[in-house]
Amino acid sequence: MQQKLGAIKSDSNGMKVLIYTDGAARGNPGPSASGYRIYGHGRKVLHETEVYNGIKTNNFAEYNSVILALEWCAAHLAAKDIDVEVDSDSQIVVHQMSGNYKVKAEGLKPLHERCKELCRKFKSVTFKNLPREHTGIREVDRRLNLLLDRMGK
Repeated sequence: MQQKLGAIKSDSNGMKVLIYTDGAARGNPGPSASGYRIYGHGRKVLHETEVYNGIKTNNFAEYNSVILALEWCAAHLAAKDIDVEVDSDSQIVVHQMSGNYKVKAEGLKPLHERCKELCRKFKSVTFKNLPREHTGIREVDRRLNLLLDRMGK
């Protein structure tokens, strides 16, 4: 089932951005990649990228995608005036960042802390769990798989 992307609007208090993130690992751990797409006002794509992480877990790839997206926003936008919505198909990232799950895996603790540190740079950050089939997530996932294919991974 294809879902449409939601409209992103600025309000009188600042800008809102929507970030779709995804991480992919072929094996767990295995060759992995992280990517995101950031939308601004009027569903304009502000930035998108995907990076190869090397041999990492899927959870690392998912967290890294959020970190990379938030780092880009903090570096290129007036972060303190921005409301950010991060949409991901990773239940663990969304629930840990929302405070619903504890971070038990030692390898995820520094990633979780980095995400929290980045979130403090913005007016607000919310996390939303979406199914992989969602249009925004599916597009990022497609690009990650193309990257891994090109690298022969």
